Amino acid sequence: MTVLTESVITCPKCGHKQAETMPTDACTFFYECISCQVLLRPLAGDCCVFCSYGSVKCPPIQEQKSCCS
Repeated sequence: MTVLTESVITCPKCGHKQAETMPTDACTFFYECISCQVLLRPLAGDCCVFCSYGSVKCPPIQEQKSCCS
């Protein structure tokens, strides 16, 4: 299985899309939209902003491992 490390985050407030490289060894709990400056946080049940707002889930979730332990 190939793990993807790039994800496109879509801001739920303004709809801006931004490609970002995901860390493979840490969760990203906060992300500031560069368009509207809203601070994104993971939705309930998600481990990071990539799992909530990204086009690709974070690397640990892709590998079906525990994330952010």
